[in-house]
Amino acid sequence: MFDQNIAKDAIDFSGSSETSGSFRSDVALTFATRLLMLLGVVGSSVIAGRYLGPKGLGTLAVLNATVMLALQIGSGGLPSANTYFIAKDRQSFGPVWANTIVFAFAAGSILAVIVVTVAEFTTTLFGDVSTRLLAIAAISIPFQLLTLLGLNVLLGMDRIAEMNILDSMAPAAILVNAIVVLLILKGKLTMLVSFNTAATILLSLSLVLVVGRLLPRQKEGRKFRPDFRLFKTMLAYGMKFYISIMAGFVIFRADLLIVNHFRGAGEAGIYAVASQVSFLLLMMPGVIATLLFPRVATRQDPTGEFAVQVTRHASFVMLIMCTAAAAGSFALPLIYGAPFADATNQLLILLPGVYLVGLESVLVQHFTGTGLPFAIPLFWLITMVLNVALNLTFVPVWGARAAALNSTLSYALIFVLVAVHFCRQTGRQPQEIFLLHSSELRNVLAKIHFSSLLGKVHE
Repeated sequence: MFDQNIAKDAIDFSGSSETSGSFRSDVALTFATRLLMLLGVVGSSVIAGRYLGPKGLGTLAVLNATVMLALQIGSGGLPSANTYFIAKDRQSFGPVWANTIVFAFAAGSILAVIVVTVAEFTTTLFGDVSTRLLAIAAISIPFQLLTLLGLNVLLGMDRIAEMNILDSMAPAAILVNAIVVLLILKGKLTMLVSFNTAATILLSLSLVLVVGRLLPRQKEGRKFRPDFRLFKTMLAYGMKFYISIMAGFVIFRADLLIVNHFRGAGEAGIYAVASQVSFLLLMMPGVIATLLFPRVATRQDPTGEFAVQVTRHASFVMLIMCTAAAAGSFALPLIYGAPFADATNQLLILLPGVYLVGLESVLVQHFTGTGLPFAIPLFWLITMVLNVALNLTFVPVWGARAAALNSTLSYALIFVLVAVHFCRQTGRQPQEIFLLHSSELRNVLAKIHFSSLLGKVHE
């Protein structure tokens, strides 16, 4: 397991007090939360794989991917808009939250109906996944959309602790459900999906209560009621991110659906394990990117100094994590069972791309925080088209290994496009973006060594 103290020390870089203080602390707190979430995700996946088999786990993965795809399609870029508008003007908190509730239930309900309708009239699209299971999962869509938007409201309010607590409740609930349904009640997949949907509803209601308690504290804020003029402005802002978000989601998630469609739920279940590990590795750069975005937007530095400084340290962290994951990949068949043996090969194919796209997700915050030039969405569209074309061409013949290779090629492409564009715009060289300075490396290694010594003392 990658120690959270190492992560914290690796991003402990010199600079302003803001850089070495609140940013480091927020990253450490959020990453520690993600590590706890990892236990829930992996634990529930292992239990499901053991008791439902590759086919059952594959079906569960397809259901989750379908719901997530619906959320990304229906969000309209509003998660980023919620964070941006509230952080820019705290007085807009009330109407933004009111707009969020209305939008989540209206758009979410429409999305749920569309998912069930598509499943009913295109029986081959989801392979062996039944319409009944999709309908049960689709009930959660409005509530998951509300949770997604609400967490970004908390981020805009700088309520990092509350955001992390609520975010961690979902995988915890899924783990509890897997234990209760599969181990204690000896239930089947339908019961597990039903329990997960119920947990999603309870989680969204909990978020409503938490956010609602913040409203009375905004003494000078605008009233809590929908403001459709503000919503229109927010939607226009959010759509600038929508293309990149949607293209990225297709690249990261559609391959599992393609594997399921052409090769069946069993092979999809094995690929789901390898993909899941790759997504877990991307948590760290994802956390850094999430917290870097508003700081870059505040600084508006055309040289990208802060983004470069953070990217160098992220490069070091990702190198350690991916190396550890490569060594640990051989344990996957032991954890999930012999039928998942090929997950090791698939993960090893994915790892080079995971490393590169992790760095891209951090570096690109320079552009998202300074206006998001059209080149960035264009890069994502180009990469998406290539990814889908490769998957549709090679997955039917070569299966999940081809999907893994296609993902790595796609991740490498978006990394190269963004990195080259950054170098051209800022005049920087690749080595100063991705390689720690000698003084930075010495500082990081010294802090890691000190943290290790402290750990031994506590033991």
